[in-house]
Amino acid sequence: MSAPLMPKATAVWLVENTALSFKQIADLCVLHELEVKGIADGDVAQGIKGMDPVTAGQLTREEISKGEADPSHTLRLVVSKVEVKVKRSTAGPRYTPVSRRGDRPDAIMWLLRYHPELTDAALMKLVGTTKHTIASVRDRDHWNASNIKPVDPVTLGLCSQFELDLAVQKAAAKGGKKIMPDAAAPRTLIPASEVSGTTAHAAAEAERQRVAEIETPTRAEDKNYDADSVFAKLKGIKIEEKE
Repeated sequence: MSAPLMPKATAVWLVENTALSFKQIADLCVLHELEVKGIADGDVAQGIKGMDPVTAGQLTREEISKGEADPSHTLRLVVSKVEVKVKRSTAGPRYTPVSRRGDRPDAIMWLLRYHPELTDAALMKLVGTTKHTIASVRDRDHWNASNIKPVDPVTLGLCSQFELDLAVQKAAAKGGKKIMPDAAAPRTLIPASEVSGTTAHAAAEAERQRVAEIETPTRAEDKNYDADSVFAKLKGIKIEEKE
């Protein structure tokens, strides 16, 4: 059961203006029965002005009369037929601490120079600034234009690297452009799945070259052999075998 608006003030009014029991008032106002008794004795809620729940539209006279006639009756608040929903807007620039607000022109200059594809709305969301400030930095008519220098907003702590990358990707997708040309694509490590195959291929190629280098002079020597040298070697071998 929900409590009425300003429960203690409502309890003060009910204690002073009705014959309801302490328990009925405590149940209605979501208070402890001893707290309601303290209100009646003047020990609790001193200086609080009572609020009429009937005038406020939270309780009817008929409900109070039922409660006074039957001490076991549980009072019920009037249910409003109008449902009020409060919508919290998340749009608009983010909150920037006072200590970092002086860095926003530097961040805007950096974004305008290195990411011109970003819209003013994206800049406002990233840095937490206004269109007027963006225009003044772009047109170089900012009051501190002579001292503005481009600084990465991530370094300044105005946004995270993930938020910046996401904004750049969205802007590139809307413009139909690639974020980075293929020619300027950064070099990356070889995937782990390709390392074993590449290593094996390189090892096999090196082995083939080594064997080719060893076999080539041997074949060349075979062509330059003469008969006298061959017979001399054979005679030496036979003499060693006899001995």
